[in-house]
Amino acid sequence: MKNIFKLLVLTILACLTLYSCDDMDDSLNVPTNLEVQNFIWKGLNLYYLWQEDSPDLADDRFANQGQLNAFLSNYGSPVDLFNHLKVDKSIDRFSVLVDDYVYLENLFQGVTKNNGMDFTLRYKPGSQTEIYGVANYILPNSDASSKNVTRGTLFYGINGQALNVDNYRALIALNTYTLNLADFNGGAITPNGQSVELIKSELTENPIFLTKVIQTNTKKVGYLMYNGFTANYDLELNQAFATFKNEGVTDLVLDLRYNGGGSVLTATRLASMITGQFSGQLFAKQQWNSKIQTYFEENNPSQLVNNFTNTIGSTPINSLNLTRVYVLTTGGTASASELVINGLKPYMDVIQIGTKTIGKNVGSITLYDSPTFNKENVNPRHKYAMQPLVIKTINKDGFGEYQDGIIPTVEQPENPGNLGVLGNQSEPLLQTALGLIEGNGRTAPSNLRKFGQEFKSSKSLQHFGNEMYINNNTEITLPIFK
Repeated sequence: MKNIFKLLVLTILACLTLYSCDDMDDSLNVPTNLEVQNFIWKGLNLYYLWQEDSPDLADDRFANQGQLNAFLSNYGSPVDLFNHLKVDKSIDRFSVLVDDYVYLENLFQGVTKNNGMDFTLRYKPGSQTEIYGVANYILPNSDASSKNVTRGTLFYGINGQALNVDNYRALIALNTYTLNLADFNGGAITPNGQSVELIKSELTENPIFLTKVIQTNTKKVGYLMYNGFTANYDLELNQAFATFKNEGVTDLVLDLRYNGGGSVLTATRLASMITGQFSGQLFAKQQWNSKIQTYFEENNPSQLVNNFTNTIGSTPINSLNLTRVYVLTTGGTASASELVINGLKPYMDVIQIGTKTIGKNVGSITLYDSPTFNKENVNPRHKYAMQPLVIKTINKDGFGEYQDGIIPTVEQPENPGNLGVLGNQSEPLLQTALGLIEGNGRTAPSNLRKFGQEFKSSKSLQHFGNEMYINNNTEITLPIFK
């Protein structure tokens, strides 16, 4: 996606609102102890997707900076103010405030504090309070990779405490913990007396977890397990598609089961690698709050669209020119992953296998406390930053109403008792995809009640683990205003 913000436009837009720029933008009138709160209010007032639905963010809510200061002084905690200004959680589940933007920037580079085990939490069959976990994959060179834990390892507790909907967050947040392991006995989660200690450290995850060319009876099938839309790996992703192209793959299975999302720009590039015949055509369109939307429509409408492309910078994209793609999904498939599915549907057959996605059709930008809300001239007295939701995305057909999740073409929940080996032709979801490709597909019998409903993915428990964002650090050409 084009990156919107070396933002001279922020100052201009502020002046277009109903308050006086001279009154409201005079930072000399902001007490030091209210600088963070002032940054939060002004950033959300300008960019927040639901700005018009939050009464205390109204443009005419305060006549001058003094009145705004009096309001802000009621909120000693920046978090309290941020939560107050957001709309109801049923609408905004994902806007976040952080007190260290370095942490935030690292996340967008794939760097997390992690023990290396990606997992899914599920309700125990028949319960709405008790939960258990199952390992999805293990990161190379992590603590988990050196321990007795593999894909399919089940755990019912941590540090001797059985997991439930009230205690799981605190237990999983620990830097070091001991998993209490279990067996899957026909749907019964049975403790087996085994345990394994896992230790978190700073890890960088390559989202391109597994690529493989599979020869079926009549087809060459590319398989890509892709676990995050991390822009600094885009050239490596492009190289994976070069391999597919050189091998002459006729079909693609895109495994997004554990992909919580990421860069919209990367999503656009991935969609362009899958296709290739639609370069320059609309992949997705953004919808902002009325102030930002009006500005771009009148001054730079190209900033509102994301078109299929044939390059990454000066590097040609390796495109497969497919007319059909098979996508594997779970309840952990989110945001930029859903954008790819929704954006491709008007152009090609998207055969989705698995379970319903999370339903995140909105995206964010990073706002810093600076005159332009960019990182240039950032306030040196703190490191707070916001990642508020600012856009909703729609596809070529104008559809973007998948906030309740995207329903699969073929419903097939993962069986915790038989996850299979990733990339192996007998792995249940991949097997279904290959059967459909060969034209003799039979869906494995599924029994969601027996497995227990998906509760949370491990990525959803991380800040920005389920994210779709615009990177606002790249130069763009903006009009000159005087």
